[in-house]
This record gives sequence, C-alpha cells and structure tokens, in this order.
Amino acid sequence: MDWQTQVESEFEKAEQARARGNEGQARVCARRAAGIAIREYLTRQGVRPPSVSAYDLLNFLKEDPHLSDDLRLIADHLTLRVNEEFKLPVEADLIAEARTLCETLIPNAA
Repeated sequence: MDWQTQVESEFEKAEQARARGNEGQARVCARRAAGIAIREYLTRQGVRPPSVSAYDLLNFLKEDPHLSDDLRLIADHLTLRVNEEFKLPVEADLIAEARTLCETLIPNAA
C-alpha cells in the first residue's frame, strides 16, 4: 500500500471512530496519518526519518525551522496528552488539523 492510500485509510478510520463516539481512537488515527505524511515529507527533503513513531516524528517536525508557526501549533496539538477526563487541554479538531498538516506538507496528500 502506498503512503497516500495509508494516509487516507487512517483518516477514514479516524472518522469512523469519531462517528462511534470513540474520540481517543480518532486522535490515534489522525496522529498516524500525520506520521505517514511526515515520513514522506522528510524523505522528499532528503532527510532520513529519525523514527517510525508518529509521535516522535511530530515532535521532530516541531523543531523544523522552516515550518510555519501554524503547522508547529498543529504538530503541538497532535502531541498533547489528555487529562484525567480523557479530554485534550485545548479545543482542537485533531482530524481536521492532521488533514491540514498533511495537505500543507505534501499538497494532494489527503
């Protein structure tokens, strides 16, 4: 399966999880989609991805000086931990934000 198909598959799983009321699983799928796109983006930049973990790649991407502040904020949101009530400490739609990240890093990615 190519990276684009993998990204879209993760977004489909994220939407299905959200429709079932499983926001935690939706967040996981959104992060995985972002991780796949980040690996492709880094590879296209001639950078060997430092990890296969989407979480690690998002943290790595946050340090990219070429990345816009908006994309850094999205990467930050995608790495936030939930609180005791399993809620994010900010209001964010991680599926939409992950799509924005993917489409900005690699146009037509998702």
